Amino acid sequence: MASAQTPFQRVAADFAQSKLALVGLAMLFVILLVALFAPLISPQNPYDLAQLDVLDSRLPPGSKSGNGLMFWLGSDGQGRDMLSGIFYGLRISLGVGAASTLCAAIIGLALGLCAAHFGRRTDSVIMRVVDIQLSFPSILIALILLALLGQGIGKTILALILAQWAYYARTARSAALIERKKEYIEAALCLALPPSRIVLRHLLPNCLPPLFVIATVQVAAAIALEATLSFLGIGVPITEPSLGLLIKNGFDYMLSGEYWISVFPGIALVLTIVSINLVADQLRDVLNPRLQR
Repeated sequence: MASAQTPFQRVAADFAQSKLALVGLAMLFVILLVALFAPLISPQNPYDLAQLDVLDSRLPPGSKSGNGLMFWLGSDGQGRDMLSGIFYGLRISLGVGAASTLCAAIIGLALGLCAAHFGRRTDSVIMRVVDIQLSFPSILIALILLALLGQGIGKTILALILAQWAYYARTARSAALIERKKEYIEAALCLALPPSRIVLRHLLPNCLPPLFVIATVQVAAAIALEATLSFLGIGVPITEPSLGLLIKNGFDYMLSGEYWISVFPGIALVLTIVSINLVADQLRDVLNPRLQR
């Protein structure tokens, strides 16, 4: 008799039913590998001034530099290899998106569980703050915060955390309120178990699936938001540019015909966001069968 499948095997089997999700997963895997090993596979360190030559600026795709380096995707206004710049830019964009999403999810989960479990005044205060924040666009909150904090990777991550935590808090509270009405939670309350045990042992595990799906989607949203902020010149610093800043660097050259400086980083950004969304879309259906189409 065949052995029963584990929950992970069942999720993997359901996930594999979507060809688009598998394509997105393959794309995302390649993008992660490229970002992780960028220093090893990049033809050039685009932010090492000793490797740059101003005579190599704005060379079209397929050109060679004075020292024989092939610029497969061309070079930008500072003579940096665009392919290497995209590899390094992926590291910044993915790092900022993942770090801000993880921290925002932890903060939102903790506040959402506290609001659902303790209720009354705690719930009222937390949810009023959530309602106020969700009434403003995330990009507006991030713009205001970065205008006050200034540029920097750490400051950009902090601004994205403060702009996104409310989504997780509301979702965690909703999931926890549903669980609190179930019999096993009522039994735990009747047994006078410590609140920390009820929250960590019973509420927390059942609130993770919807938050996991939201977090996957929000990684793509955080990457897009960071790219927008960097394009506006208030995100990551120019010394450590992300994909958004690479697009901005080539925007002034678009009308003169040097399209590759902005177009290729833009394609990399789109592929990254699309691959994450394809994976997140299938995860939503797998973890919540009621949403399957």
